[in-house]
Amino acid sequence: MKQRSILSLAAIAAAGALILTGCAAGEGSAVAPAAEKAADGWSTDTLNIDFATYNPLSLVVKEQGLLEEAFGADVTVNWVQSAGSNKANEALRAGAVDVGSTAGSAALLARSNGSPIQVIDIYSQPEWAAIAVPATSDIDSVEDLKGKSIAATKGTDPYFFLLQALEEAGIGIDEVEIQNLQHADGKAALESGAVDAWSGLDPLMATSEITAGSKLIYRNIDFNTYGFLNATEDFIANSPDVAQVVVNAYEKAREWALANPDETAAILAEVAGIDIAVAEKVLLERTVLDLDPIPGKTQRDVLEIVGPIFVESDDVANQGLIDDALDSLFNDTFASKADASAIG
Repeated sequence: MKQRSILSLAAIAAAGALILTGCAAGEGSAVAPAAEKAADGWSTDTLNIDFATYNPLSLVVKEQGLLEEAFGADVTVNWVQSAGSNKANEALRAGAVDVGSTAGSAALLARSNGSPIQVIDIYSQPEWAAIAVPATSDIDSVEDLKGKSIAATKGTDPYFFLLQALEEAGIGIDEVEIQNLQHADGKAALESGAVDAWSGLDPLMATSEITAGSKLIYRNIDFNTYGFLNATEDFIANSPDVAQVVVNAYEKAREWALANPDETAAILAEVAGIDIAVAEKVLLERTVLDLDPIPGKTQRDVLEIVGPIFVESDDVANQGLIDDALDSLFNDTFASKADASAIG
């Protein structure tokens, strides 16, 4: 597997075309929302936003107080930790957060099932999911998983990674036993021998490799969807000025993380409670941050492959819902005009 690096030198692309809120990337045009405080103040006095160990930029934004600095005393920033994409989706749907971090597959699943969210920024291309087995296991391929018990968190990238891997190997869902466990519980089940395999998520997966000797039997970055920063449609419609500041802060964090990989790894290690070696494995070997942050065709192409799997696995009722979601999920308005220099 070709290793990816946080230090690669590809430039972050920018685009001038803006779209109407609710349109797919590249469709329509509109006057961009204000990126700064209007004369009569911000559109809201509260921002509820998540942070997650699978979203390193969120940790930098939070650690450095970028949003608090931008808003001053005018907007209260409430940080909520997401344990996984499924939990972020639950919070978004319930209105507990305005902005939440998920994998691309999880965002598509939520939108297909009626959650009113749109992706406003791409925060990473991670290789965060793979299939792991215990150190002493004799399982060494996906084909060996037939008839086995596998832990995975439904509604997250590792779950859909597993479905794609099984399909590629010609194994039906009914030919394995999938244990629906939250990521940390899946790790514990793997290491205790309660399951035969785990479709894991970093940094927990890297921790299990280093501390328990767990082995990755299948990796495929193409089965990992991108890191999506999502916002509720109500938030986008009612507080576009605040949404723009969030995306600006993410771009500021991206610049800093690329220039300071060791410090970024240290932040991840502290928040996740993991060894620095684990954090470095996650960031230096398995995370691409220097990418085009504008959501659009690149991500859609990946999700068009994943979408039919949702229907086959009964996670979405029909392909029409997938198609409608793909047409309405991407909102490139904010990332198209992201300005890191507007922060600080």
